[in-house]
Amino acid sequence: MTDRPEGRAADDDPREAMERWRSTTRARAVRSAPERREGFETSSGLEIADLYTAADLELAGFDPDRDLGLPGEPPFTRGVQATMYRSRFWTMRQYAGFATAEETNHRFRYLLEHGQTGLSVAFDLPTQMGFDSDAPEAEGEVGRTGVPISSLADMEVLLDGLPLDEVSTSMTINSTAPILLALYVAAAEKQGVARDRIAGTTQNDILKEYIARGTWIYPPAFSMRLVTDIFEFCARDLPRWNTVSISGYHMREAGATAAQELAFTLADAIAYCEAAVSRGLAIDDFAPRLSFFFAAWSELFEEVAKFRAARRMWARIVRDRFGASNERSMACRFHVQTAGSSLTAQSIDNNVVRTTVQALAAILGGAQSLHTNARDEALALPTEASVRLALRTQQILAHESGVTETPDPLAGSYFVETLTTQLETAAQAYLDEIDAMGGTLAAIEGGFQQRQIQESAYRVQQAIEHGDLVVVGVNRFRDDGAGEAVQPIQRIDPDGERRQIERVRRVRAERDAAAWAASLDRLEAGARGGTNLLPPIIEAVNAYATVGEISDRLRSSFGVHRELITV
Repeated sequence: MTDRPEGRAADDDPREAMERWRSTTRARAVRSAPERREGFETSSGLEIADLYTAADLELAGFDPDRDLGLPGEPPFTRGVQATMYRSRFWTMRQYAGFATAEETNHRFRYLLEHGQTGLSVAFDLPTQMGFDSDAPEAEGEVGRTGVPISSLADMEVLLDGLPLDEVSTSMTINSTAPILLALYVAAAEKQGVARDRIAGTTQNDILKEYIARGTWIYPPAFSMRLVTDIFEFCARDLPRWNTVSISGYHMREAGATAAQELAFTLADAIAYCEAAVSRGLAIDDFAPRLSFFFAAWSELFEEVAKFRAARRMWARIVRDRFGASNERSMACRFHVQTAGSSLTAQSIDNNVVRTTVQALAAILGGAQSLHTNARDEALALPTEASVRLALRTQQILAHESGVTETPDPLAGSYFVETLTTQLETAAQAYLDEIDAMGGTLAAIEGGFQQRQIQESAYRVQQAIEHGDLVVVGVNRFRDDGAGEAVQPIQRIDPDGERRQIERVRRVRAERDAAAWAASLDRLEAGARGGTNLLPPIIEAVNAYATVGEISDRLRSSFGVHRELITV
């Protein structure tokens, strides 16, 4: 006998019967759950139905022949590799950087010894903004939010003894990305690692800085030139280097919804592709090495759907908009970091649970690389013990949970497939709106993305303050603190700033002044002309020109960006 929703006859229209069933069930749920929030919806405002059936897939516009496919095949909804984690786990890449190059090098070694499989470098704010550690603007910020790198001497210490021909290195750097890439190449070559063996990623995503993060230096047009210079240089000289990590993460951290994160990230990717094609690069020459960076939040199914929609949308954009013929160009490969702004300073043990759920979403969604946040990061940079626990979280999910044993285990779920299609529709609406404005740069200059994110962040904060959105341990289920032990937090040695400044000044005193001056003059001439700036930047860093000195030459050539204040 076939099971049917209550009240359905054999000859009923299935949609009418399902709606009757939903109405009955909804009334029961409201009566039995008085604390239930008014209406269920995702962070993107997508209404969650009481039950999902094949009819919901049809209503959403899902076509399995068009939208699903097999893992490793376009449109890559089910993953970019045919076997996914059955043959290889994602790269476990814990983000690290603090105090000094020596201390960060020690943390990298510690993580590799405990099973990390890739490096991820956090740089301090002065390095991100193109200031040396002894600049007046850097005072009090050296080594606070990442490792300070002012010259090749610092990069050599940071990478000392690390197997650069065996591990890939991700560098979260944007405005100064060409300089830090040049430093990495120079340091690797000093270790004897050839350029065709150097593997990793520069974030190099300047557009999201104007939208959500703020570490820009130059006006957008000149910044886009530097981004494209990296594309062009790597296509020729660094075959294993990912030229950009197009980042939705920071927009999500600033308050974007899942749909906005998806749309604005893809809009930035379109702008980078357009810039590279305008430079004369063929889409299939650079697109296979574009990568993405997304956030993972705790709303498990929406996050899984977001990752699946991202792959499907990108495959279609690269094929239909840019005419790619190489399937590798259409594959959206991405790194995921669990949601830093979801961590709470109250009851920090709860953060372990949040991070686990978020990491599970990334894995079920098919990430190629993952960073799990540490439990104490709402208080300070993480300690070694908390970093180890965060890494162990990934290892337990990889080896004990069973979720890696088949590709895309949630495929075919009425709920997940409906959400995936609905998120694609919602994100496409934003993309269409951005196109109508004249593209990503025009939309940014008009403050469109910024306003959308600000409004979303405001709505969420209001929901938390009114108690409509529960944050465990903050506005509900608070702990009195009696059962929670006081945890040690990571302390930054204030003497590290002095030692770092001494090294910068020693480099300036000991370098070949003539070679240094000539290299900077050639760099400035290239900046005022139209040549690719990576070769003269590499020459300059090998002459021990500093990050600040190189950035200043580019400031004098390009000018600096002033923020548009949106209300």
